[in-house]
Amino acid sequence: MSKPADRPEVVQLPVETPIVVPASNRRAAAQRVREARDRLTSTSGTRPAFDRELLRQYAQTRISASYVVMLLVVAAGVLFGFWMQPFSAAAWTCGMLCIHAAIFRRCRGFLAEQASSSLTRKWRTRFVLLDLLYGLGWMAILIHPANHNVVSNTLMMFLMLLVIAVSSMLAASLPIAALAATVPVTVAIALNFVLGGTSDNYALAILALAAEGYFVLLAHRLHSTTLATLEARAEKDALIGELEQAKAISDEARHRAEAANVAKSRFLAQMSHELRTPLNAILGFSEVMKSEIFGAHSVPVYKEYSADIHNSGVHLLNLINEILDLSRIEAGRYELNEEAVSLVHVVADCHHLLKLRASSRGIAIHEVFEHGMPRIWGDERATRQIVLNLLSNSIKFTPQGGEIWLKVGWTASGGQYLSVKDSGSGIAEDEIPIVLASFGQGSNSIKSAEQGAGLGLPIAKSLIDMHGGTFTLKSKLRIGTEVIVTFPPERVMSALAPMAEEAPSLQPESTTAAAERRTRNKPIMTAGTGL
Repeated sequence: MSKPADRPEVVQLPVETPIVVPASNRRAAAQRVREARDRLTSTSGTRPAFDRELLRQYAQTRISASYVVMLLVVAAGVLFGFWMQPFSAAAWTCGMLCIHAAIFRRCRGFLAEQASSSLTRKWRTRFVLLDLLYGLGWMAILIHPANHNVVSNTLMMFLMLLVIAVSSMLAASLPIAALAATVPVTVAIALNFVLGGTSDNYALAILALAAEGYFVLLAHRLHSTTLATLEARAEKDALIGELEQAKAISDEARHRAEAANVAKSRFLAQMSHELRTPLNAILGFSEVMKSEIFGAHSVPVYKEYSADIHNSGVHLLNLINEILDLSRIEAGRYELNEEAVSLVHVVADCHHLLKLRASSRGIAIHEVFEHGMPRIWGDERATRQIVLNLLSNSIKFTPQGGEIWLKVGWTASGGQYLSVKDSGSGIAEDEIPIVLASFGQGSNSIKSAEQGAGLGLPIAKSLIDMHGGTFTLKSKLRIGTEVIVTFPPERVMSALAPMAEEAPSLQPESTTAAAERRTRNKPIMTAGTGL
């Protein structure tokens, strides 16, 4: 007898795995490119959207503080009326109020206008020029007093600091406008003090310049804080947009999956009857032909063909039933008909059904059952299907002369377990998730002559999950496989204590007898008992 030729060894070259860039890195790179592009198209070094937002905050701040500025202008005009002619002070006050009204009107017009990059630059220039005019107006009134006494110097210094502080706070969103409003006042006051020619005036001039530098730095810090807040808000809005987009994509995918699931359920519901009707006819007629009820075949081979047809029909019917069971379980339409079930009896019955198949392959099945185990509350049909699927898989993948152990006992938490262990070829560790998936098959099952649909283990796992139990599969190559199914302690029916109350009588009780019983059961002394 010639030996079959050795199968040539095929060496698969390693495939280069594509480099997957994390989403966070892609998002950061896209953000850097966007920021660089925005800085190139912006005049202030920030994003164009940030320029618009900073101008909007500037306009809102000037509008909200309009009454404060008007009060400051009127108070300064009244105060300077004592150092100059009242007409000049009133004229200066009216001029400053007109400048303030122009700023207020421009701010309102900016907020009412639509966003545009070209218009943003024009509005920035307008605001800077208006603030420059505003600062020149304050410079005209602060350098007007000619005498340099202590009261005049103190008043000038106080008003200068007040004007610089208010202007810096109002124009913090636009630092160049803050400089335009405060630098003329500071420079004029410093020159006025220097022209005084005394050491005190020199000190006041230095103090004025230092105050200007401090408020400029403060305005810059406020601008940086505002810009950081805008960037954080922009990142938050971008993240919210990505989340909404991802949610829309997931919702669309979910709708498609639901539609596909409904279509699958409708297909299975319609095709189950269409497939089972001809299958029943095939099984019936093939059974008649195989049994030779109407007479022997003229050709003996026809009997074998009839048996093959019958066996194929039974296999196809079982496959259809498994697919329908799995579809009902996945759709949540599988209902458990729960009752008191003896796990030991179910396992013994399944062993008896498959004993002939195991004996034909020379496989020995050993039973290790604990005695005196109570019943469990579950679906007997589902439990029987679990045991049959596990035991038939063990018989299928156990070689001739192998052994199978069936164990039923108590778990450590007080539940009951079922174990099916065989001495088959086993399953690779990385193939266990594939085997437990629907229509999944390991490499050994593909090489085996008895291939199935890959639905036995998934159906068993789904059924035990519906009972609230656990499904554990342990396997090693060339050693064997063990599947452990556990039922929770809540499903074990323990002995109940006897009822303490009297059982109701079978005959209806008369009204007189009921009244006598209530009188007899009534306590004699009712004082102080509340009865």
